[in-house]
Amino acid sequence: MDLSTTYLGLKLKNPIVASASPLSRSMESMHRLEDAGTSAIVMHSLFEEQIIHEAESLDHYKSAGTESYAEALTYFPDTGDYHFAPEEYLELVAKAANKLEIPIIASMNGITPGGWTSYAKKMVEAGASALELNVYYIPTDGTMAGVDVENRYSDVLKEVRGAVKIPVAVKLSPFFSSIPNVAQRLVSEGADGLVFFNRFYQPDIDLEELDVKPGVELSNSYANRLPMRWIGILFGKTKASLAATSGVHTAEDVLKLTMVGADVTMMCSALLMHGPEYIGKVLKDLERWMQEHEYESIEQMKGSLSHKSIADPSAYERANYMKALNRYKLLA
Repeated sequence: MDLSTTYLGLKLKNPIVASASPLSRSMESMHRLEDAGTSAIVMHSLFEEQIIHEAESLDHYKSAGTESYAEALTYFPDTGDYHFAPEEYLELVAKAANKLEIPIIASMNGITPGGWTSYAKKMVEAGASALELNVYYIPTDGTMAGVDVENRYSDVLKEVRGAVKIPVAVKLSPFFSSIPNVAQRLVSEGADGLVFFNRFYQPDIDLEELDVKPGVELSNSYANRLPMRWIGILFGKTKASLAATSGVHTAEDVLKLTMVGADVTMMCSALLMHGPEYIGKVLKDLERWMQEHEYESIEQMKGSLSHKSIADPSAYERANYMKALNRYKLLA
């Protein structure tokens, strides 16, 4: 079976990519991911806040007390000589790019353009094959219009795009009023790929502490219905690569998402639940299904059930909503 696919111009041996997760925080687990069969690894994100915090803290300690003795500043090395968290991230990218044979996709998470985006160039220098921009933003200001939120994505993308020549993918939110329009705009402004979707982890309430607390719930296969719809709608209507990254747990999930048009399917929750070696099982199940149904390659099935390919495209639209309700029968 030919399981190969192309994503962001990178030729990959199969459509399963290890998504950003704690598994990319060490070389040991990344080696396990490669040995299990993943075709590429998206590194855990370097956050805008990390870079800004480290830079501000360093500036504070570098200059504290020096107003009395101006010459004291000469005893401190330049900011770039300090070793802090962002630099450790770059070192890990460099080590992974050097030690592993699969592509390494660095990940940046931020909401504003600015100095932190200069790290995109450093990621390229470290050996990253591509970049994934994760613009995780929750608008809480009632005076902010939808287009202002879209502009945040656009501004960050344009700044990074102007700094690097390697492929850049944007990880999208599912909450835009017109996802196709946002997708087309980002592609026109330089995005080589679109990743569907960012999972916005919802806060919970601690009833004992009477406080809002963070919460992480791992996904299940049902979560891939949302990217399935929008990848299916956008397939063939954009030149960008399309990636699915929610609810990819089984070979059936990979098959469905490929058939609607995904170039790759990104795994996170399934790997955290079962370990990196789980990829091998999914690949075997994938090959078995393809053999039983007489498919010779991933490319043969890609997009075969997309919006533009099926006999009744309304299945992706409002008609699907009405049919779903009509098929549900209440118990007597």
